[in-house]
Amino acid sequence: MALPELQVTKTLPDAWDYKGRPVHRATTGGWVSAAMILGVEACERLATLGIAVNLVPYLTGTMHFGNASSANTVTNFMGTSFMLCLLGGFVADTYLGRYLTIALFAAVQATGVTILAISTAIPSLQPPKCSPNGDNCVAANMTQVTILYVSLYLTALGTGGLKSSVSGFGSDQFDETDKEEKTQMARFFNWFFFFISIGSLGAVTVLVYIQDHQGRPWGYGIIACAIVIGWVIFLSGTKRYRFKKLVGSPLTQIASVFVAAWRKRHMDLPSDPSLLFNVEDVEIKGVDSIKNKQKLPHSKQFSFLDKAAIKDTERSYESMVTVDKWRLATLTDAEEVKMVIRMLPIWATTIMFWTIYAQMTTFSVSQATTMNRHIGKSFQIPAASLTVFFVGSILLTVPIYDRIIAPIAKRFLKHPQGLSPLQRIGVGLVLSILAMVAAALTEIKRLNVARSHGLVDDPSKTVPLTVFWLVPQFLLVGSGEAFTYMGQLDFFLRECPKGMKTMSTGLFLSTLSLGFFFSSLLVTIVHKITGDKKPWLADNLNQGKLYNFYWLLAILSVLNLVLFLVGARWYKYKEHRLAEEGIELEEDDFVGHA
Repeated sequence: MALPELQVTKTLPDAWDYKGRPVHRATTGGWVSAAMILGVEACERLATLGIAVNLVPYLTGTMHFGNASSANTVTNFMGTSFMLCLLGGFVADTYLGRYLTIALFAAVQATGVTILAISTAIPSLQPPKCSPNGDNCVAANMTQVTILYVSLYLTALGTGGLKSSVSGFGSDQFDETDKEEKTQMARFFNWFFFFISIGSLGAVTVLVYIQDHQGRPWGYGIIACAIVIGWVIFLSGTKRYRFKKLVGSPLTQIASVFVAAWRKRHMDLPSDPSLLFNVEDVEIKGVDSIKNKQKLPHSKQFSFLDKAAIKDTERSYESMVTVDKWRLATLTDAEEVKMVIRMLPIWATTIMFWTIYAQMTTFSVSQATTMNRHIGKSFQIPAASLTVFFVGSILLTVPIYDRIIAPIAKRFLKHPQGLSPLQRIGVGLVLSILAMVAAALTEIKRLNVARSHGLVDDPSKTVPLTVFWLVPQFLLVGSGEAFTYMGQLDFFLRECPKGMKTMSTGLFLSTLSLGFFFSSLLVTIVHKITGDKKPWLADNLNQGKLYNFYWLLAILSVLNLVLFLVGARWYKYKEHRLAEEGIELEEDDFVGHA
């Protein structure tokens, strides 16, 4: 009997191999598997940022888009990429699983980038070049624009599906019940952020340089090859991966609670919440997803949702739960949905930061194209490569926070992390406001120099002002991202209900998406209101008033900060709220299941 017992200890109870057999700890998972998955994420970041940061010059210079429409094309592309993470997460949790989702959407992304590379290599897929004086520019025709958009949105679809599952599938390679592997999982998330940053650095330096000096077909072709290589490496690890059972999408639970509550909207709630259907009522085989849930205390807030748990006395529990989950939910299900609703004010007030972030890949790059970018006599910095200061600021801020700011904050604020998640988000929002103030002042300086040298009507000539005047706005937004990104991630991972942790990344990434879309909306509104006579966002920046757009963003950000502070003051952390009810959180409630 010793041999079977030894065999059990070598296998994991909640993971299977690609053939559905129990996996062996020694031959599956761990860092070897995680490294193959991290490679896919590095290629994804390389592709998305390698396209986005240098797309405005291509759209304005080659495709003859206006500055406003170019900026909107980029922000819509990025917004769609992040929004599709919700679709990718739903598909992975409900139908395909994370492995197949990554494999499928990585192929889609490679297809999109390949079409983009081909479209930049074939002259007939681009409009003819403008005359030297900038007159007689022929706009791109319908076929050329269609192929461009097909390539971009195929890439966005691939990015969304891939990004939604990479971090989760990587964490699946470590066993939380094993102390050593649990420690390795925490390190995996650090390496995950590192690989994102490495991909970003490669995109804004090497790839942008190749696109500008060797041609975009080379730049996009290299991206496509990198994705294919990463995809092949990922597939080669199939036999080593650990696979987890599909758990269903948390979005389904949220929808079912609302539907069940709406169907019972005319029914009266019992005076005693213990009469509502809850976890302890479930004694039915085959509904472990309910029985294993941590019971949550009843709260009076959003009491309409409690109606989803009103028992139907005319039907058995088994028929209600297994046949029609859209008519009955446990009170704990309703409380979990309430927890998500409580997070929404914080979720909504972080969107504005990513609207500021969007300007770093659009109008800030447009500014850079008009300025002196030479270092010495021979080398000229690609306009999009200025975002290296943005990425560098992120990488610099993280260790400064860990080594200097956090220890000081721990001493004075008595918080174990130094700054709480909401405090870190608040710092990021303040830095984004300062970034827009710096951007507006720099643009005023640039326009004054352009006017003094008679360059207002001649956009082809370089404004004799060093491009390094733009560095402060990149540094401030980069530092702001380090605070906001880590604060948001920590907030959503910790505050999401345990059964909805797979949705936390989707909630977080949706703020990025909506930030980009809000930027597009603002650009459209401003461009329409200011018109062609006194435009803020002119095709010739020297004739526009971009600084007014930056001032507008600064003002909106201040108003947003006020709303955030109100929401942060109102919000009570899950740990504190449950502690008041005498319920302790389990240790793995604080483990990052992205």
